[in-house]
Amino acid sequence: MIAPLTPSQRIVITGIGLTAPNGNNAADYRRSLLEGRSGVSPYEIRYVGKTLAGVCNFDELRYQKKKDVRRGTRAGSIGIYCAQEAVQNSGLDWANVDKSTVGIYVGVTEHGNVETENEVHELKGYDYDTKFWSHHHNPRTVANNPAGEISLNMGITGPHYTIGAACAAGNAGLIQGAQMLRLGDCDVALCGGVSESIHTFGIFASFKSQGALADHADPTRASRPFDMARNGIVVAEGGAMFVLERLEDAQARGAEIYGELVGYAINSDATDFVMPNAQRQAECIQLALSRAGLVADQIDIVSTHATGTESGDIQECLALNQVFGQSRRTLLNNTKSFIGHAMGAAGALELAGNLPALKDGVCHATINVDELDPNCSMPGLVVNQPRETRGVECILNNSFGMLGINSVAIIRRI
Repeated sequence: MIAPLTPSQRIVITGIGLTAPNGNNAADYRRSLLEGRSGVSPYEIRYVGKTLAGVCNFDELRYQKKKDVRRGTRAGSIGIYCAQEAVQNSGLDWANVDKSTVGIYVGVTEHGNVETENEVHELKGYDYDTKFWSHHHNPRTVANNPAGEISLNMGITGPHYTIGAACAAGNAGLIQGAQMLRLGDCDVALCGGVSESIHTFGIFASFKSQGALADHADPTRASRPFDMARNGIVVAEGGAMFVLERLEDAQARGAEIYGELVGYAINSDATDFVMPNAQRQAECIQLALSRAGLVADQIDIVSTHATGTESGDIQECLALNQVFGQSRRTLLNNTKSFIGHAMGAAGALELAGNLPALKDGVCHATINVDELDPNCSMPGLVVNQPRETRGVECILNNSFGMLGINSVAIIRRI
């Protein structure tokens, strides 16, 4: 029997800030998901040429000066925009918050690739004379950069760091924030995930060499998890940051609460560099359920990780059917079908897209499923059209990554 948590141990979400290829705030993003609007568009990048990507169009200068954008990184700008939006959304009296009690925990898939590629490309024009190498390179490429840029921009003097967890990083940032709140390391946690991946040709070239880079005559139909005609991943940029607080603190200030983080888990496959392990994924889901004191049939929506690769989709469906195959209640959806794969931001953006269901009771669909792969058939899979429910109490968010890292977060309505 799991002992009830005290209000100081219960962690809630009180703010959301995001930029996605189909929306620059939580309301617009949710509207796009419910209306079936894709954010995938034509894209071109050096050495790879014409391809497709999920591209964000947020206002970099809303919270930064031009010189700060030039000096910093795209990931930093995304993180700053999302963190600032999350704080505004939370209703915190930010001017009077003790900034030493705020922690920043940002999940990333990789960092520094974009900046290094750009510098090498520029250096080529100077016959590789390193005296032309930017003196901004080191602070741009250190692993803590996205979180550090947020700290500098917002004057936060509490702890900051990034969590490298491949494409499980969005959940990992959220989990880290909750853990630090429970440890008393901070009183407010800004956490989530960011990605600047579309600005590095290497990630496109690597997926292309694997035969895992999606292509389609209609960009909006390129990202198609679970569909028989899927042919790979659409790379996307973006970010989502959450404000986390202890329940007692949120209630004391009368904050709007989006949901409570009631369970989470991270584990490892320990079997392959890229091939997922369905059994380990199922174990991660079961561990999160156990920690939350829930059973599978109590989960209303599962936000799947599925990226649009055959092996990845099928392995996750094996895990999901193992856990939820007998559930008569659980619905499943996929957000990458709308925006592509935002790497380190994926899990955070997918959670942000589903959180409103705790209030409006609607499960957004997985779009672009013309012919469901029989290997991906799951009871409750919502395809092409949103589904209204009698109410949503619990959402489970799957997020998995290369080198066999799995993460699961469960949010419950309060």
